[in-house]
Amino acid sequence: MLEVVNPATEEVIATVPAASADDVALAVERAVAAQRAWGTTAPADRARILRRFADTVDSHLEELAALEVREAGHLVGNARWEAGNVRDLLLYAAGGAERLNGAQIPVTGGWNVTFHEPLGVVGVIAPWNFPMPIAAWGFAPALAAGNAVLLKPAETTPLTALRLAELALEAGLPEGLFQVVTGHGHTAGRALVDHPDVPKIVFTGSTRTGREVMERCAARTKRVTLELGGKSPNIVFADADLKAAADPFAFLDNSGQDCCARTRILVQESVYEEYAALLAAAVEAVVVGDPLDEKTQMGPLISRQQLDRVREFVPEGAEAIRGSAPDGPGFWFPPTVLTGERPDSAAAVEEIFGPVAVLLPFTDEEDAVRLANATPYGLSGSIWTRDVGRALRVSGAVQAGNLSVNSNSSVRYWTPFGGYKQSGLGRELGPDALAAFTETKNVFISTERTDSTEA
Repeated sequence: MLEVVNPATEEVIATVPAASADDVALAVERAVAAQRAWGTTAPADRARILRRFADTVDSHLEELAALEVREAGHLVGNARWEAGNVRDLLLYAAGGAERLNGAQIPVTGGWNVTFHEPLGVVGVIAPWNFPMPIAAWGFAPALAAGNAVLLKPAETTPLTALRLAELALEAGLPEGLFQVVTGHGHTAGRALVDHPDVPKIVFTGSTRTGREVMERCAARTKRVTLELGGKSPNIVFADADLKAAADPFAFLDNSGQDCCARTRILVQESVYEEYAALLAAAVEAVVVGDPLDEKTQMGPLISRQQLDRVREFVPEGAEAIRGSAPDGPGFWFPPTVLTGERPDSAAAVEEIFGPVAVLLPFTDEEDAVRLANATPYGLSGSIWTRDVGRALRVSGAVQAGNLSVNSNSSVRYWTPFGGYKQSGLGRELGPDALAAFTETKNVFISTERTDSTEA
C-alpha cells in the first residue's frame, strides 16, 4: 500500500494499492477489450459522452479541489482552477473528436484519402506537481481520438486521479476504458511502459526518468511524448515595465514546483539594482501558509524529500533575497532569490523545483540570449521589453518551446506545448493534440477503367 501525506501537515490522509506488474497486465487486458468498441463508436457519440464527463467534473469541482489541496498542498484557488481546467480540456477534446479529419490528396489514376485511426491503449504517467491538468493533457485527447487510457499517477498524488476515473464511469464512459493504476514508478510505471499492448506512453516528469522511459520505448518501437524538466529564463531589458516584470510568481507559482518556472532572472545591468529592489519588496511580501486560507499566496513543497533537495541549493549564508515561511509541521521553504551566483553554478543551471531563483546581470541583447540558452533545457521563458523588434529577435533566438513577451503565461489548452533540448519530445495540447494519438492510414482508390467496367 502507498501512504498519501498532506504536505501542509505531514498527516497520512489515505492509503491506496501499490499495483504489481500482474495488476497492470490485467488492466491492459480490460482496456484492450473496451477500446475495440470505443474505437468504432461514432465520433459524435464519443464527443457526447466526453461532454457528459466534463459536466460531471464541473459538478464536482469543489470536491476535486479539496482533494488536490490535501494531497498536493496546492492553494485552494489554484486547485479550483485545475479542476476547471480538466473540464475545459475534456470539452475542447470532445470538439476535436468530430473534427479529426483526414485528407484527400490529388494523385494520378485515382483518389487518395487518409484516415486517422486510434492507436489502441495509451499509457499516461502523470507527475505530482499538477496532478489533474497534466493527466488530462494526455487522457482527454487520447479518449477523444478513440483510445483507451491507463493513467498512472505519481505515488504522492493519486487521489484526484482515482476520483476522476469514478466520475468517468458515472458519466457513461465504458467500463475499462479509462482506468487508474496506482503504484511505484519502478513497478507499475515500468510494467505499463514495457507492455506490448500499450503502443504509446505519455510521460511528464524529470529528464532523468524521461530518458529511461524513452530508452524502454525505443526497444519496443513504441511512441512516446515526453514533457520533462526546465530552467526557464526571465529576460528583463532596461526599457521594460520593471514593476510588472518584478513579479515573484513567475517562479513561485505552485511553490516553484513548475517546469515552466522562470527561475533564471536575467536583468540588464543598467537597471539591475532598481529591479532587485522591486523584486525584494515583492518577495518579502509573499504570504506563505495554509493552502486553505484564501489569503495565502504560496503553500508547502510536496514532500520531505523535495524539501531536502531544495535546501541543498541554498547553503547557509548564501547571498539572497528571502521571504518567510511557517515553522512547525509541513514541508515549508521561504521564497528565495540567490544574488551571488555565477552563471554556471549548480543553482543557475540545474532544475531546483522549489521556490528558488537566481538573479543574474547581462550587458546587451547578445549576452542575454547567450545566458538564456546556457542550460540543457528549453521549455519556457519570458522576455520583457517595449521594443517590438527586440521582442521578435529574442523570441527567435531563445531555444525554448514556449515563450511569452511581457507576460509569464506559458500554458493554454488550445495552443501547443512542449520543449526543446532536454525539456522533452513532442507537443501536447492545441488543435493537433488528437492526431498525436492516432495512426495515419493512406488509401489509394483507382479510377482506371478495367475490362469488366468497359462491358
